[in-house]
Amino acid sequence: MNNNDIIIIGGGLGGLTTGALLAKEGRKVTVLEKNNIVGGGLQNFTRKGILFDTGMHMLGGFRPGQTLYRICQHLGIMQKLKLQSVDSDCMDEIYYASSHTTYRVAEGKAGFVESFATHFPHQRTQLQRYVDAIYELADEIDLFNLRPTGDGIPLHSERFMWPANEFIAHYIDDEQLRDVLAYMNPMYGGVSGHTPAYVHALISALYINGTDRFVGGSQQLATALTEVIEHAGGEVMGGAEVVRIAVDNRTVTQVQTKDGRTFSAPYYIAATHMGETLQLIDKGAFTPAYIKRISNTENSYSIFSLYVKLKPETFAYINHTCYYQHDYNQVWNLGQYHREDWPYGMMYMTPPREQQNEWATHLIINCVMPFSAVEQWQDTLTGRRGEAYAEWKAWHEQRIIDRMEEVKPGFTQCIEHIWSASPLTVRDYYHAPQGAIYGFVKDCHNPLATQIPVATKVSNLFLTGQCVGLHGICGVPLSAITTAEALVGKNKIIEQLQNISPK
Repeated sequence: MNNNDIIIIGGGLGGLTTGALLAKEGRKVTVLEKNNIVGGGLQNFTRKGILFDTGMHMLGGFRPGQTLYRICQHLGIMQKLKLQSVDSDCMDEIYYASSHTTYRVAEGKAGFVESFATHFPHQRTQLQRYVDAIYELADEIDLFNLRPTGDGIPLHSERFMWPANEFIAHYIDDEQLRDVLAYMNPMYGGVSGHTPAYVHALISALYINGTDRFVGGSQQLATALTEVIEHAGGEVMGGAEVVRIAVDNRTVTQVQTKDGRTFSAPYYIAATHMGETLQLIDKGAFTPAYIKRISNTENSYSIFSLYVKLKPETFAYINHTCYYQHDYNQVWNLGQYHREDWPYGMMYMTPPREQQNEWATHLIINCVMPFSAVEQWQDTLTGRRGEAYAEWKAWHEQRIIDRMEEVKPGFTQCIEHIWSASPLTVRDYYHAPQGAIYGFVKDCHNPLATQIPVATKVSNLFLTGQCVGLHGICGVPLSAITTAEALVGKNKIIEQLQNISPK
């Protein structure tokens, strides 16, 4: 038993940020993480001397005055992070294999518009209206802009909950341009006719404002957040897998870890996927209706990742993110799986290292994939999935390499070694049902069903992470603010963030 104020279950970005914000408010926090190394999607792994990121590859919001910059300044960790800005004249590059067309996207509102107007000059006015509308939607959200919120239900414009694809079509006449403008779809798990326009707008505005990368791996953010918690007298424990959340009379009494330890505190925060939380908590803690609602909420798609160690001085370092689309009219179907057509698209990048020169040492390639593609092996364990699974993985690895050959002829000759991770890897590593990389799918037609409040009917249990708000490097810390303020007082942290110098 430990003397804690708050116990947080899960040491990923959500758990660590929530814990750091609470520690900043003087609370003693203990974070329990099942993996030996904390960080979740921030964690790195090393293969043959190369450090690979597992999740956080592109960073929006870290420029002076922006959302994450202010949060990190508030926590006193901004100066600890080693960041590198991507090229301002090309933050993203999109290649369409069917037309052999490459779109290079500049950062900033004006640069973004001009990048596409060069290819679609007849849409210049429409592009300007579209970008203005993106920022107008983003401005409707107080939390995204770190503004205090009132007690009433926030009012939004009609287009706020339009389907994202219809939002784009409302402003853009050209069908091909509509498709290209949805290229960030893999960053938010977009589903045609369902993903709300505000999700598309927030992600788009975040990255149009300028993107950065971690130099030397994303684990540094997890380390910095851990230090905030520990400096306040708290503890972040790896290898502490929670297997039970004990509840008596709708109140959590303690949590138990796999190795038999117990931890108790006045308050508890679950920073795990809600599906996982339901597996951990005692039966009867939640009503059958609540359990049914959570169980029936659709998970986002998963991902197949290829990690490539490159031969020395064979592949040029690319200081922006690259997208591959096999053809037009497929960007909203990335979550579908037909083996012979897969992958419809992919995202690849060369992460920067210390003293980066003109040559890349490694490459990460991510391809959207639904869990159904690996469902036949769902009851197997890592390293024991069988020969058929190994052959399946090898086939998909080669498909990705073949796609890369279309974009970068001779790519195969640059490869020294490859590793891969399937949706099963994601599921087992994050304990995310079906390997969901973005938590629950947001649905504009049924928003209440996919909005999970941070407070629960269990009196001292709160939630944080992407299942209760937005996902990703910016969305999860914003959800962390909401959760932390549920314990320390509404707008208390937001008002402090407003006083952070924008420089």
